[in-house]
This record gives sequence, structure tokens and C-alpha cells, in this order.
Amino acid sequence: MALLDDVLGGWSGVVLGFGAAYIAPSVAPAIGATIRPLAKAVVWGSLVVADRARELAAEATEQVSDLVAEVKSESGARREHTQTQQRHRPAQQQH
Repeated sequence: MALLDDVLGGWSGVVLGFGAAYIAPSVAPAIGATIRPLAKAVVWGSLVVADRARELAAEATEQVSDLVAEVKSESGARREHTQTQQRHRPAQQQH
């Protein structure tokens, strides 16, 4: 690139841009035919990964919900047990 800058005096970017614009229509169909299957594979793989991530998130959410429900249930049972014990204590032991 430095050699082109020396030869063209700072116009190398412009010359390369025009050259690419001139060649692109003849090269683009060949590149498009090659890149399209690759692009489809990348999109397909992304969809597979996204679906799997959604499944894992749903499973994790369900497990957390089950855990919260279990803790709430145990907490309620402990609270009832503690209240029952306090009601049945003799008056002198309660403070």
C-alpha cells in the first residue's frame, strides 16, 4: 500500500475503490454463490444455539421455581411448628 501511495501520490485509495467498483459486478455472482450456503449454515447454527439456550433457560427457571416453592413450604411448616410450641409452653417460660 505504501508503494501505491508513493506512485499515486495519495490517490491509491480512490484508485483501488474505482477498481473494486469496476470488478465487483463480474465477481459478485461467483462470490454470492459461494457465500450464500456458508451464510445459511451460520444462520441455521445460530438458530439451533438460540433454541437450545431457550430450552436451558426454561429448565433452569422451572428448577428455581420448584426450589422456591419447596423453601416456602418448609418455611411455613417451621413457622407453624414454632407457633405451636410457643402456645403450649407454660406461662413462666415465655418471655
